[in-house]
Amino acid sequence: MLHLLFLAVLLSSQAYAQSNAVYSGSNTVPTTATSSTSILNLGGDLIPTGTGVSYQSLTSTKTLSAGGLSGEIEILATTLAVSNGSTISFPASSSSSSSSSTSVTLLQGSNPTTPPVNGTATANSTSTFSSTSEQPTNTQPCNNYPEFCTRKYSNITYVAAHNSPFVAPNNAAANQALGVVDQLNDGIRMLQGQTHIVNGTVYYCHTSCDLLNAGTAESYFSDIARWIRGHPYDVVTLLIGNGDLTNVENFVAPLQSSGLARYAYIPPEVPMAIDDWPTLSEMILMQKRVIIFMDYNADQEAVPYVLDQFSQMWETPFSPTDRNFPCTQQRPPDLSREDAEQRMYMANHNLNTELTLAGFSILVVTVSLLNETNNVTGFGSLGAMADDCSELWARPPNFLLVDYYNVGAGSVFEVAAQHNNVTYDRECCGMVPSSASMTNRSILLLAGLLGMTVVFLSL
Repeated sequence: MLHLLFLAVLLSSQAYAQSNAVYSGSNTVPTTATSSTSILNLGGDLIPTGTGVSYQSLTSTKTLSAGGLSGEIEILATTLAVSNGSTISFPASSSSSSSSSTSVTLLQGSNPTTPPVNGTATANSTSTFSSTSEQPTNTQPCNNYPEFCTRKYSNITYVAAHNSPFVAPNNAAANQALGVVDQLNDGIRMLQGQTHIVNGTVYYCHTSCDLLNAGTAESYFSDIARWIRGHPYDVVTLLIGNGDLTNVENFVAPLQSSGLARYAYIPPEVPMAIDDWPTLSEMILMQKRVIIFMDYNADQEAVPYVLDQFSQMWETPFSPTDRNFPCTQQRPPDLSREDAEQRMYMANHNLNTELTLAGFSILVVTVSLLNETNNVTGFGSLGAMADDCSELWARPPNFLLVDYYNVGAGSVFEVAAQHNNVTYDRECCGMVPSSASMTNRSILLLAGLLGMTVVFLSL
């Protein structure tokens, strides 16, 4: 039996200290080092720090000239009878004695009633009607559930894939086992990931493109756009991690070339309060079914369809290592309770373990506890956190961010369904994730980042 041992010897600690930089977040940010221990993220992430990090503080609402859901309505896969602020003309009753009637699918652009928080609306937006006088009933699911059609985008709990593109068996920097198309097919409706720019091209890379390079952003966006085209009744959120804190304009080319930008929702104003968002059916009717957020350096006046995350959505503690998963607000900092209640929020439920290697602390996904972390009930479970958040904030989280969502065979979707007051009855999810333990290659890449020499011994 072979045993893998490694001896890490620090060769360039003095040069590293002279660089006066610590790994914080998804890139190296120049800061003043306060201790000899630095933290490198692999499966986990850290909050970016330094002078390049800023949070937008918007004291007033700005109107975006290109915003809203104005424009032409595209014909979808089925016949749509549209009521978008106007009356519906029902088919005229036939004078013949035939008992048959014509049925069409109806998506209604606005809901005349106000549904409860993540509750079932009094009047559904998707209906089948006939020439008889009976009331329309829902037939067409929106994001897999007919009940969601009339709900505001901000009145639904979605499951989010943490670092969605990072699928690499036996790589400690991976966070998912299944690719983005499988994620979407299974019911993931927020895709989060970390980007870096290499030679002018935007890539999805975790910490370093040498450690885990998932390919270009354009390729990833293209996969999403193809899925969107084939699923005309689905609304998807994309959260771009701007790892290099670069200008938002650098993302325009891949978003446009991939075809994803044409589906991007442009809000009528910024910031959007929690009650300002449209319903899913309104987005579907206008084919503006992709909501794109960016964590840092979004500029909605320059690129109106890339939305600033933190002025419109806050987060619980980032890269948590505490299995209690407190549902306290962390980012943006210094946000008042009153302001937090007017924004959507994301529950970070991706458990990490902090390891120490040669004076460096390393965050990796806690793979051994995934079944418990992704569970519906029990200590440290996603269900327990969602319950705590709902009690603390009087509404459930909008987004549940998880690693290896497929572990638990759909348990993460069951948690979301319970807080959406719907029944989860879909099959999930696919293969069992491979071990996230480090391979020789990932250890060598890590050592290179830390300025180490690694010797492998097989006994």
